[in-house]
Amino acid sequence: MTSSAPSTQVPGAASVEAVLAEIWGELLDIPPASVSPDASFLRLGGDSVLSVRMAAMVRNRLSVVLALSDVTVEITLRELAELVRRRTSGTADAVRDLPVAIERRADTSAPFPLMPLQQGYFVGQHGGWELSYESAHFYGDVGLTGVDGEEAVDALVDALQRLAEHQPMLRARIAPDGRQYVLPLDDPGAVPELRVYDLRTAPPEEVAATLERVRSEMATTGPNPVHGPGLDIRLTLLPGDRARLHTAMSLLVFDGWSSTVLTRELLTLSSDWNAVLRPLEIDFGDYVHALARLPRTEAGTADRDWWWSRLDALPAPPALPLLADPKEVRPTLMGLREEHLSAARWTALRRQCAERDLTPSAAMLAAFAVVLAQWAGHRDLLLNSLQLNRLPLHPDVHRVLGAFASTMLLPIELRPGSTFAELAADAQRVLREHAAHNLVSGVEVSRELARRRGSTRPAGPVVFQSTLGMDAAVGGHPASAGPLGAVSFDDFYHQLRTPQVALEARVYELNDEMAIVFSLVDELFDPAEVDAAFHGLVRLAEELADGPGWDRVPELPEPASPADDGARLRLGRLDAARPAADAGPLRGEAERRVAAIWEDVLDVPVLERGADFFALGGDSLLAVRVLARLAREAGVSLTVRDFLDAPTVAAVAASIADRESR
Repeated sequence: MTSSAPSTQVPGAASVEAVLAEIWGELLDIPPASVSPDASFLRLGGDSVLSVRMAAMVRNRLSVVLALSDVTVEITLRELAELVRRRTSGTADAVRDLPVAIERRADTSAPFPLMPLQQGYFVGQHGGWELSYESAHFYGDVGLTGVDGEEAVDALVDALQRLAEHQPMLRARIAPDGRQYVLPLDDPGAVPELRVYDLRTAPPEEVAATLERVRSEMATTGPNPVHGPGLDIRLTLLPGDRARLHTAMSLLVFDGWSSTVLTRELLTLSSDWNAVLRPLEIDFGDYVHALARLPRTEAGTADRDWWWSRLDALPAPPALPLLADPKEVRPTLMGLREEHLSAARWTALRRQCAERDLTPSAAMLAAFAVVLAQWAGHRDLLLNSLQLNRLPLHPDVHRVLGAFASTMLLPIELRPGSTFAELAADAQRVLREHAAHNLVSGVEVSRELARRRGSTRPAGPVVFQSTLGMDAAVGGHPASAGPLGAVSFDDFYHQLRTPQVALEARVYELNDEMAIVFSLVDELFDPAEVDAAFHGLVRLAEELADGPGWDRVPELPEPASPADDGARLRLGRLDAARPAADAGPLRGEAERRVAAIWEDVLDVPVLERGADFFALGGDSLLAVRVLARLAREAGVSLTVRDFLDAPTVAAVAASIADRESR
């Protein structure tokens, strides 16, 4: 067993504040002596991302377990110190029933389950969803200056080998049945291989053409951990001691936090042949096994009941007007809009938010919701959000590579007549309340919502993601990477491919600025409408940084439903019902064969030809396994999308009969 609480002794009451002030100073990059007992974590520059790291540091240094609902961004140092003392003395309310000890697996090469969001990406790579891609991945490349062209390649290859030993998920693979495992370090192909393009003496036109080709290839053909490493890494050596480092990371293996950790550790190892990273006591597989116990805990059951009791009242996604039905498009790359808030304005926005006890993430969520309401024509919206969601089960959780991320559905109700500051406060309350019930993932909630609505469409195709504060929480990048020189994000290039997402707004920090990004399926939307919405969001962010935007009352649509206009296709208002199923007992050999496989996979009796796979307890990952069984035992290959659209015994048997007759 690996204990979740280190052996560090809790200091006396008088010094608890001093330890906490040191933690806050380290996280917020301020002198501990300047932390006033009555200053809130938020007003000093903290946010929800840093609060997760704070909980882990409190656990490590004070041997006190704090639930994420304990460490809200509004908490003051005095309140946190009092909570720590109460937890120590046992007088506080019981901590939520989390598996506070992570059991180290005896066989670290043994397969382990996919997390819910990994399952969604896995099924998406099988073409199961509308808006699917052959690979779900993030691509980016950054500039390097002062590169030693003779040493850089060897240093990077050596760093990859050492990092693969330190971080097992660099050697991760996904089995066809939807389980993940880690290859031994000496297994052929286990470690990602570096590809190098030496253009140091090439003419400018060749440099430009090669960069364009590499970017296009890596952005549209990402790494697939079913067949190889989840990381595709390349180095382009350029004239003038410059280079570009290209990385494509599978979302099946790495989340956004992992991307930052991976880059930081790779550059650290590249800078020094003798650099040694502090050993990890756990790995991603250990974390996944710990989470598997959550549904059986009182806290896990309570979170499930909390979500399930609210599902029927959730609004619909933003009814954005469409040019095409998402089922009819086959995108290869998501379109991009990007603008940056200057360093001065970003500093001003943080100050404006802190003065109102708001996080910048909550402010930008509210701004995105206002823009969406004006575009969609209604003010009650169901948004999806991507959450880092690394539960502080162990001090090393934030240092481990893996696909920890989860989604969370957010019902946003924009109250007419409210100032923007009031709308932002509402958004922050929704974020805080829903994040306090994060033991059930948004993927699971979305599955249940789709089941209740009888829908085959994505429950949350419009996404908001904020990683503001993540770089500070992770620790940033080294100033120099030895032979690789210095990293420059001045012309950072990136692309994203995420299944089931029609539009995603992202905000993050880059070079002391705030980046505002739209990633979207271009084929779905009128470009002029996208431009208007995006520039409206940027303009609102600038007004908030400058000050006047907070007290203004945004113009919001009347509550009339845009679904009644009949003029255009609209997101969230498309035909989503599954076809009516034939009732009655099983008929014929094909239906009995399908029913037998379902009974074996779902462990429930299947007696009706109209039985729905998902109503019987199935999910998309189990559907992939059923289709694999049908292909193996019946010799008939059905697509995942066809199965999901008509998941009854009769429909599947009819599809089999149709293919067998061809």
